[in-house]
Amino acid sequence: MNAWIMRAATAALFLGMAPAAIAQESTNLVSTTTDWSVFVEDNPKECWGVTVPKETVNTRDGQPVSVRRGDILLFVTYRPGQAGEISFIGGYPFAGGSNVSMDVDGTQYQLFTDGEWAWPGSPEDDAKILAAMKKGSSAILTAKSGKGTQTQDTFSLRGFTAAMEEAAKRCN
Repeated sequence: MNAWIMRAATAALFLGMAPAAIAQESTNLVSTTTDWSVFVEDNPKECWGVTVPKETVNTRDGQPVSVRRGDILLFVTYRPGQAGEISFIGGYPFAGGSNVSMDVDGTQYQLFTDGEWAWPGSPEDDAKILAAMKKGSSAILTAKSGKGTQTQDTFSLRGFTAAMEEAAKRCN
């Protein structure tokens, strides 16, 4: 199994907390559907789907550059009685005051940033993006690091709908 996905639990356990609170890993993988994996934790009850990018492009001043990044993960988390919440960890601190642009098959969405994390601005935005992701084939997240590097991470949406149905079922 991909080590990034195993570390996904580290981040997902604490999606509602500051990234500094990330302190443990989960091995509670319950299913894998094509490019998405589903994990479940019982205390507190959380279920999430997670995937890693299929392609990553890093540029500075329009030129490709080699950079070191931490885990790059796209999540959808479910908690009892709550709809899915999208989050993205870019593997580096985002530029202060910047947004992450999310393109799902040509439709653009904006995610606000805090440190290495990005989220939609409201539950309504989560719902719109989730609906698009269920119909889509890929999601491209474009962001800028605090050092000025532009990143573009392409995530497959193959298996997304089945993974989200599994995660939602296990937490609601």
